[in-house]
Amino acid sequence: MTDKNTAHKAEMQKVQKEHRERVSELKDPEKGLVLVHTGNGKGKSSSAFGVAIRAIGWKQTVGVVQFIKGTWITGERQFFQKLGGVDWYTMGEGFTWETQDRERDIKAAEIALAKAAEMLASGKYDLVILDEINIALRYDYITPEAVIAALEGRDPKTGAILTGRDAPQAICDYADLVSVIEEQKHPFKAGIKAQRGVDF
Repeated sequence: MTDKNTAHKAEMQKVQKEHRERVSELKDPEKGLVLVHTGNGKGKSSSAFGVAIRAIGWKQTVGVVQFIKGTWITGERQFFQKLGGVDWYTMGEGFTWETQDRERDIKAAEIALAKAAEMLASGKYDLVILDEINIALRYDYITPEAVIAALEGRDPKTGAILTGRDAPQAICDYADLVSVIEEQKHPFKAGIKAQRGVDF
């Protein structure tokens, strides 16, 4: 074995030992975690649905409440409808500029949050995705306090993922994990429209 390989092996053994020591100190909180996917980049909902696939792979139960996307047909929605086993509720009426009616948007968001709270508390789900809820929060259709109350009322086994840009600080502080997806380049700015199978 070359000197370079010997040094590499020694370094990896050290890394392995340190990693195993850290893992041995970790504890299972025996409760579902709260994840926030936010930021101005694409992929927040896509990441959440990837976690849903992972959960389903472990025979866990998944529910989805969409706060904004309305009747927009998306690949993920069609996939989970074909797969079955996912309770999917599209409660919003579309992007915030579609209705142009604040009171109507507030009512839709409140109904969606009530449905989400019911699902979180039911004990039926291992994971509930609150898709684009941060947008409803951004426009003050619902309050961080109301969302945190719904999360506090969840069944101990139930985890939640909250997606959408501009997650309020109170939500980020409450969450167990916060991932911020940042945009560095976007085809839309180069005049390329959203593509089926990539963007929706």
